[in-house]
Amino acid sequence: MPTAPRLDLGADVVTLTAQLVDIESVSRDEGAIADAVEQALSGLPHLTLTRRGHTVVARTDLGRAERVVIAGHLDTVPVNDNLPHRREQTPDGELLHGLGTCDMKGGDAVILKLAAELAEPNRDVTYILYEAEEIEAEHNGLRKLAASDPDLLEADFAILMEPSNAAVEAGCQGTLRVEVRTRGERAHSARSWRGVNAIHAAGEVLARLAAYEPRRPVIDGLEYHEGLNAVFVSGGVAGNVVPDECVVTVNHRFAPDRSEAEALAHVEEVFSGYDVTLTDSAPGALPGLGVPAAAAFVEAVGGRVAPKFGWTDVARFSALGIPAVNFGPGDPMFAHKQDEFVPAADVVHCEQALRTWLGEDGGAA
Repeated sequence: MPTAPRLDLGADVVTLTAQLVDIESVSRDEGAIADAVEQALSGLPHLTLTRRGHTVVARTDLGRAERVVIAGHLDTVPVNDNLPHRREQTPDGELLHGLGTCDMKGGDAVILKLAAELAEPNRDVTYILYEAEEIEAEHNGLRKLAASDPDLLEADFAILMEPSNAAVEAGCQGTLRVEVRTRGERAHSARSWRGVNAIHAAGEVLARLAAYEPRRPVIDGLEYHEGLNAVFVSGGVAGNVVPDECVVTVNHRFAPDRSEAEALAHVEEVFSGYDVTLTDSAPGALPGLGVPAAAAFVEAVGGRVAPKFGWTDVARFSALGIPAVNFGPGDPMFAHKQDEFVPAADVVHCEQALRTWLGEDGGAA
């Protein structure tokens, strides 16, 4: 049997990021990286470990007045000729390139360093490294954990290590996907006038998308930017047949002042006259910056706040009544790109900021 990959928690946080990147962990294939994480954290006397599937939870239990969750997902989008990692020195500092560097193994490395080295943080901490964030919600490790072990998610505050340029991004937009169908009538393509081409009929669906003007609402002083985009088009029967059905899959990213039901109603209005089927949906999360725990964290890490445009699991914590923010290394604009990278300085900054917030005097285990 191949040797399981090992993580060196004594390495600096950027080197640890590189080690994590080189363990391929595309969604639904996180076994090797979860094994490595569990092995690295096992035996640390200040942590209690729980493993559920490919999700690893490590908790302190010091009787502190406050408990915080710090969470990150272990999975990545599919490989795109961007493994293994490579390091680049630039005039502005070192960059770490490779799949997952930004989204979000830099954040995972920060979690592991803190978990290993802060034996006595000033707050009790639940560290969660979980599976299947990048795919359908039914597979999400946090969702599964909420169903199997809800007590492991209990906290006063939560931090998602999603890439946010090493600053706080508050709330998140919701997301839903629908299938918009056009129908026609099959015919031989040599006698196409005897049928109705469903793919041609989809032109109006695409035209509505091209003309769409997204909202940009301001919530708690933060401007969100919605989107409505075709992400798949499917249709066709054979090379000599006029197709009788075409499906345009549309993704709607909606600001957190709309519920899932309101967002779906809006999409159905945009595509009035067409068959619209909802296939996936997740709510947004309001910024919640007025909550004392969130305000205190923002102040502690520099006071800069921006809106989160992408959906994150902040929404899951929000639904549980736990205020949560995004705070992680890397520019989210580079998430999922072939040239994905994370600045080493971002990873170091996030580690140092959280280490200070949790009490530098915690010392090494």
